Amino acid sequence: MELPKDPMMLYSLINMKLRDFYPSLDALCSDLNVSKEEIVNNLKAAGFEYNQELNKFW
Repeated sequence: MELPKDPMMLYSLINMKLRDFYPSLDALCSDLNVSKEEIVNNLKAAGFEYNQELNKFW
C-alpha cells in the first residue's frame, strides 16, 4: 500500500485503520506491508506520537 505523503492525511488514514481494523500498529504494518519506522518517523515529524495503550497517534 502506498502511504499518503501529506502528514495530516497519513495521520487520518492510520488512525482510522487502527480504530476500525487493527489491534496494534504492528498488525497494521504487517498486514499492509508498510514500514512501521516510516509511519512513526513521518508522524513524529508532524508532532504526533503513537500511544500503544490507546492504539492511536495523537
